[in-house]
Amino acid sequence: MSDTDRVPAIAPSLPEAQPMIPQPLVELHGWGRTSGTMTHLAAIDSVADAVSALRTSGAQRGVVPRGLGRSYGDAAQNAGGTTLDLTKMNRILTVDAMGDPPTVTVQAGVSLDALMRALLPFGLWVPVLPGTRQVTIGGAIAADVHGKNHHTEGSFGNHVVSLDLLMADGEVRTLTPQGDTERVFWATIGGMGLTGAVLTATVALQRTETAYFVVDTDRCTDLDDLMTKMSTGDDAYTYSVAWFDAVTRGKHLGRAVLTRGNKARLADLPSKLRRGDPLRFVAPSLGTIPEVFPNRMVNKTTAKAFSEFWYRKAPKHRVGEVQNITQFFHPLDIVAEWNRVYGPHGFLQYQFVVPFEADETFRRCVAMIVNSGHLSCLNVLKRFGPSNPAPLSFPMPGWTLTVDLPIEHGLDKLCDALDEQVISAGGRVYLAKDSRLSAEAFRKMYPRLDDFLVVRHEVDPSGMFNSDLARRLEIR
Repeated sequence: MSDTDRVPAIAPSLPEAQPMIPQPLVELHGWGRTSGTMTHLAAIDSVADAVSALRTSGAQRGVVPRGLGRSYGDAAQNAGGTTLDLTKMNRILTVDAMGDPPTVTVQAGVSLDALMRALLPFGLWVPVLPGTRQVTIGGAIAADVHGKNHHTEGSFGNHVVSLDLLMADGEVRTLTPQGDTERVFWATIGGMGLTGAVLTATVALQRTETAYFVVDTDRCTDLDDLMTKMSTGDDAYTYSVAWFDAVTRGKHLGRAVLTRGNKARLADLPSKLRRGDPLRFVAPSLGTIPEVFPNRMVNKTTAKAFSEFWYRKAPKHRVGEVQNITQFFHPLDIVAEWNRVYGPHGFLQYQFVVPFEADETFRRCVAMIVNSGHLSCLNVLKRFGPSNPAPLSFPMPGWTLTVDLPIEHGLDKLCDALDEQVISAGGRVYLAKDSRLSAEAFRKMYPRLDDFLVVRHEVDPSGMFNSDLARRLEIR
């Protein structure tokens, strides 16, 4: 490698680090509530805290940053090492509402929920939203989250203007998507916290006239009907997503409810909403799911009943319905700790993508899931647009599917068989959802892994930033 290819020297920012009190071991797990491990959890509320935690951590197990814990598997866990809890670094620093585009600069622990509540009164909109608002900006960058609009807007990393990264040498460096730091920047986007800890970020925003959406809904009779409607009609909508039935077999296999929409303009709202507060953030809460559910709450009876209800409650064809943010984007955020419904054993969320030309493989995977006997109620199907330069970013042009599968005997065999299909089609699974992929399969799914590793070795040659996921997948 020539000298010009190496990461350039960047002027560091070195806040005075104060000694930290050793942190006790606590158990952490992902949102799927599986594979918990013990770690030293360090509460970080300043850059100096973060630098101190890094410098006093044992090099053998290292550190990993963590936000609100919404990665489903072991990405934000570090057995025997240190985990940096960045949720107290939650300040919105500056807003440039007059820019083109407008931007916001925030600390990494700011949640999308808090950011949306702060920005909407000014007619500003976060460009990419995943399936929950309870994700930090740092986590959104580390996982390069995507939403219902990937086919039009790409993933979250596409909209990051710059970020400040705490690196293994204790320095804080500012990275941008172009110029001398672009290789480290794009390795950090989707890099699962393995290049360093994001401390602050500047994100490009969009403008909006309202906090509502104009939504069209269609019931699709089977998987072919769904894929045809999405392939021929998605380009007319900014947002598109389908819930599909992963229980019903036979001629209606893959039947679905397809919802597509665009941001509502003032003129689109009924007079009552126009006269009120069209930028009001509507986010009702029904409380918290208690820790009382047994295993196997999702069984043949409950899954079939839920799937039938969810399909039948949707209109066969409806256009122009005005929906609020919670209705269209985040229905699961209405209840906190909804993952407890799966009981103490937890669940696995399996998400994969395969190229559009591998549509037969995609259909085969859907059939394998439906016919496996493993039951899922929360199922999502979307189309992805172009990928970005990040070597470990998940989205690629193609079909993506997500299922939530309770942990039961034989689930590993189903997932291994799905992995084989995905690999044969040139697809991949999403690391932010994964808790069981093998290192061999991971390397086959992510052909640009070596590009990532070159940068990682340059910025962190001793592997100070580490995690349970990194050790499992042998990212070293």
